Amino acid sequence: MLSRRVFIKSGSVALLSLGFAPSFLARAAEGATARKRLLIAIFQRGAVDGLNMVVPYGEADYYALRPSIAIPRPGAADGGIDLDGFFALHPRMSGLKPLWDNGSLAIVHACGSPDVTRSHFDAQDYMETATPGVKSTRDGWLNRYLQATGAETSPLRGVAVARQMPRSLQGRAPTLAVGNIESFDVRGGMAAERQLEDAFADSSSSLLSGNAKAAFEAMRTLRQAGGGSYQPAAGVDYPRSPFGQALQEIARVAKADVGLEIAFAEASNWDHHVAEGGTQGQIAQRLDDFSRGLAALAADLGERLADTVILTMSEFGRAVAENGNRGTDHGHGNAMLLIGGPVKGRSVYGRWPGLGAPQRFEGRDLAVTTDFRDVFAEVATRHLSLTSEAVARVFPRYTVGTTLGIIRA
Repeated sequence: MLSRRVFIKSGSVALLSLGFAPSFLARAAEGATARKRLLIAIFQRGAVDGLNMVVPYGEADYYALRPSIAIPRPGAADGGIDLDGFFALHPRMSGLKPLWDNGSLAIVHACGSPDVTRSHFDAQDYMETATPGVKSTRDGWLNRYLQATGAETSPLRGVAVARQMPRSLQGRAPTLAVGNIESFDVRGGMAAERQLEDAFADSSSSLLSGNAKAAFEAMRTLRQAGGGSYQPAAGVDYPRSPFGQALQEIARVAKADVGLEIAFAEASNWDHHVAEGGTQGQIAQRLDDFSRGLAALAADLGERLADTVILTMSEFGRAVAENGNRGTDHGHGNAMLLIGGPVKGRSVYGRWPGLGAPQRFEGRDLAVTTDFRDVFAEVATRHLSLTSEAVARVFPRYTVGTTLGIIRA
């Protein structure tokens, strides 16, 4: 029996979560709507090593504790890309340096969760629900934002380019998960789509039939607005990886002006317990793909980047010291990247705690000095214009803490 979820084909499988909204705005169904401010959330699943992504080369302890995987100081062979005299980007992230130089890239370091878990599953759940330590939260923080800012809403306001709906977009507000716009249809083709649509239309439940109507309208809107072969902006070359292609799909939907406000993508395989590498190896390859994808997305968005924030996150960081397998174990504090026109770039935000033994969390990890919800809340209020009254609804059990000033007011 189908309830409020309709499974559809999109390359392989995608999920449309319709919640309780009866339909979506007519202008979205017509494929044209006023341009919205956009947040693109990107999850680095597996706990990226933030200390090798954004390198604190000014810390002697960083090099003492990582004899085989540390990134050399700027100016050395294969050295990091200097940012401010203390921090550097991994050398395979050179594609992001122009964004730093033009003031549209900022970093928050020593950022993370007040919960101390080192479980991937729990930490990802806590970050995507924005309720650290609470396992009973039913919906994600991005879905709660959509609930708080729209009564009768469109599934096209929140789109994940993923095989299944991410936790952060699950909830009562209608959202879409789609892998590829060109093949976005019901499994079995147009005939199957018509049969399924007729079956839902005949349902005795007005809620179910209304939600199904919204689902099929959304499918047709995306096919009309973004169907066919997509050509990125001149000179833009996305990585051919799943991550790069997901970002290309996000650009396609964003530039189609169908009312997109929240987009989501993810990059996996950051859990490098063994043979992590430094300037070469596993993390170097992952960061190369990651940074080239972000740089391509920013360039492809063009003028749309002026009202877009791209926010990266990972469930926790890695231990400061490398382990006996030349990898890193689960840690605590980490780094977030923010890219976009509303971002006050060329700065590394947050209080740096240091890497000396007395400064490390539990004697082993980068300490957290900025709650990740402080970053989320600032993006939601200053960029997406979430009202102060709605903050408690989107971020339950949270009191607004540090305002970093990372988003232009």
